[in-house]
Amino acid sequence: MPSIDIRKVNKYYESQDGTNVHALKDIDLHISDGEFVCIVGPSGCGKSTLLEIIAGLLDATSGEILLDGKPVNGTSRDIGVVFQDASLFPWRTVKKNIAYGMEVAKIPADEQEKRLKKYISMVGLNGFENKYPSQLSGGMRQRAGIARTLVMNPKIILMDEPFSAVDHLTRCTLQEELINIHRLEEKTVVFVTHDINEAVLLANRVILLSPRPSGIQKIYEVPYPQKRDRNDPNLLKLAAQIAIDINNPGQVAENAAGNL
Repeated sequence: MPSIDIRKVNKYYESQDGTNVHALKDIDLHISDGEFVCIVGPSGCGKSTLLEIIAGLLDATSGEILLDGKPVNGTSRDIGVVFQDASLFPWRTVKKNIAYGMEVAKIPADEQEKRLKKYISMVGLNGFENKYPSQLSGGMRQRAGIARTLVMNPKIILMDEPFSAVDHLTRCTLQEELINIHRLEEKTVVFVTHDINEAVLLANRVILLSPRPSGIQKIYEVPYPQKRDRNDPNLLKLAAQIAIDINNPGQVAENAAGNL
């Protein structure tokens, strides 16, 4: 799996009233092969913007994204994206939705079937292959969206709040399934979320972005990355600290300056 290097990325855009907004400021970050990184921060700080720049869906104003040392220019089959809305085609079955990207890429039929069998089983959709999106729960639709990304065998998976639209119990189940998928597939994953507890449960590292113009406010190493228990006191303590830091960005910056 490849590493990701984010080098001095800045993003400016023009708001509806014509104001020039500095969304991202000098983002510098290295993400190692096979790492699971979660990005958190206050609403509107540019988490999704950063993810779209990594995906090649949005251009940075300055700076660059490197994938194993090579610049990312536009979208790539090496990078798969899972959004909040699975955006399945309503006229295609689950199996046909998952297979869509492979059909476009003209992957041989026997290889398609092999991948479909593997990933439909992995995301827990056995028995639902011939159902249509309207016949599925929100959690099942999101499972189909994840499988649609996995069958393309991307080197990197970017996920933009993929579980925010489902109920709490379904969200917990999907989190556990994603932990298992990451263990089995060993993909490099970058995951944006507003849920701090979700971040510390899933990630090896949590990246906290500051309010706009957003920079990296703090990076947290998550304890016990190979064994996840949402009730682990260490994870709960870390989540509480991140919540404090999100609400006190000035104090975090002052503490960081004092440690230089």
